[in-house]
Amino acid sequence: MKSFVLACCLLLPLASHAAQVPAANAADKAFEALYKAEWAWRMQQAPSWDEDSDNSARPPASTLADVGPEAQARRLAYLEGVLKQLDAIDASKLSPKEQVNYAVYRPQIAHMAAELRFRDYEMPFNADSSFWSDLGFMARATPRDAAGYRAYAARLRDVPRYFDQQMANMRAGLARGFSVPRAVLDGRDGSIAMIAELKDIESSNFFDPYRKMPQTIPAAEQDALRAESRAAIRDAVVPAYARLLAFFRSEYLPKARPTLAAEAMPDGQAWYREQVRKYTTLDLTPDEIHAIGLREVAAIRAEMDAIIRQVGFQGSFAEFIAFLRTDPRFYAKTPQELLDRAAWISKRVDGEIGKLIGTLPRGRFTIVPVPPDIAPFWTAGRGGADTYWLNTYDLPSRPLYNLPALTLHESAPGHALQGSLVREQGEVPDFRKDYISAYGEGWGLYSEWLGKEMGIYETPYEDFGRLTYAMWRACRLVIDTGVHHKGWTREQALAYLRDNTALSEHEVTTEVDRYISWPGQALSYKLGELTIMRLRREAEATLGPKFDVRAFHDAVLAQGSLPLPVLESQIRAYIAEAKAAPAK
Repeated sequence: MKSFVLACCLLLPLASHAAQVPAANAADKAFEALYKAEWAWRMQQAPSWDEDSDNSARPPASTLADVGPEAQARRLAYLEGVLKQLDAIDASKLSPKEQVNYAVYRPQIAHMAAELRFRDYEMPFNADSSFWSDLGFMARATPRDAAGYRAYAARLRDVPRYFDQQMANMRAGLARGFSVPRAVLDGRDGSIAMIAELKDIESSNFFDPYRKMPQTIPAAEQDALRAESRAAIRDAVVPAYARLLAFFRSEYLPKARPTLAAEAMPDGQAWYREQVRKYTTLDLTPDEIHAIGLREVAAIRAEMDAIIRQVGFQGSFAEFIAFLRTDPRFYAKTPQELLDRAAWISKRVDGEIGKLIGTLPRGRFTIVPVPPDIAPFWTAGRGGADTYWLNTYDLPSRPLYNLPALTLHESAPGHALQGSLVREQGEVPDFRKDYISAYGEGWGLYSEWLGKEMGIYETPYEDFGRLTYAMWRACRLVIDTGVHHKGWTREQALAYLRDNTALSEHEVTTEVDRYISWPGQALSYKLGELTIMRLRREAEATLGPKFDVRAFHDAVLAQGSLPLPVLESQIRAYIAEAKAAPAK
């Protein structure tokens, strides 16, 4: 895979020139027919929940996905067939536009097939995310009419079948030693118990779509639909969560593997290398990534030490970190205060962002607290095109000096802005709107750095918070590879993150457990940011007075998520084009 992507990408012209390409040739037509058919199949495999989503043309599904092993085997066979068809296409005969699409698409299909080949579905959760918590986001669906509400209630009634399949898969994983490590599982049953032990049906998030129903539905029918949902939650959802809770406590916890390293699992070395390739889009070895992390940690530490000297603190690095973690001036007193501060930061960004990015999205986002059932184990925040979720759980672990960096990453110019731009790029194939972690998280981390150019960091402490976040992502390179390749213990990983950042103790623990149970994902942030930063420096050096930061950022954001080698080829084509253009 690497050999094709790199060989192809070095020759790819900028995709914005697609309009100059002649009519599609035979190779183009074959490739386009293949990826359109596969996308239609892919949408059938993932039932639509939200009638306001990009897939709103599809009627809302009345069932949840089939995740049983037979269905998974059929998916693998289909994707292996797609790969054979892709390899039968002579990529050199594709038009420039379709060469870019091919370079994005083939790794995407290869990773989807690898997940099924390794039977990742037998470990359908980690310390950060889970299939049972993901169902809570289904409650954010917005049915438009009575038929949509009936489909939603049908999905609720399908939860027992869906959970039974997931538990069967998890048993198969346990039997072969493919499980989340036991060391990170304590307390993870709490989010299951909140539903399993539910007493007031209407207090459940699953009832949320019924709190404000469209006035186009007659009152009597609204009452009937609400009664249908209450019965589905009471008779299907709650018992399903209760069975899952019993399984988790009596079977999964006692049998989960005692090891930490991904490489300790069956075929673990190959599986971990696949995770690295998927999340970084690069063919780096764990040892190479570990070395990059160590270099970045040293460089960022020097910047942090400079700020400590700037504020005149008399004491060691460890003492300064202890001061930040304990001084009450750095912490919100109420959840609303934290939310209000994030909103203020976002509005200040609104006044500056147009100076750095030329094309801004029409879409807007909201800021909401993380739901209470997942908040104890979630990160400080998470963002998407519509929503910036801010974790208000355990306020003493949510320092205000980190909030500007977090908000820049999760809202704008980070995930919310980038996600909205992807939605609004109607001219690219649907698969180009799929999320690629190295690109998306790399842009998010780079967005934190852009806060300096926008003047968002108002105090040295907030700039130290930015560096803490940069250090956090550099430490991930060291910890992820340390745990999964070099045999680090959980205690080593905790100490490394605790000693190098000003993250709270709660965040240190939840983050390390996330890396242990979600191998590879944490590598994407820093490696993506380093790529974008290197490309910017290259553009600045090559273009000199011709460098336009707004045009550069538009070039980075213009094409949806890209593997990093493809992004490099596209930006180098932009640089060459800008250099050749007459001076204005």
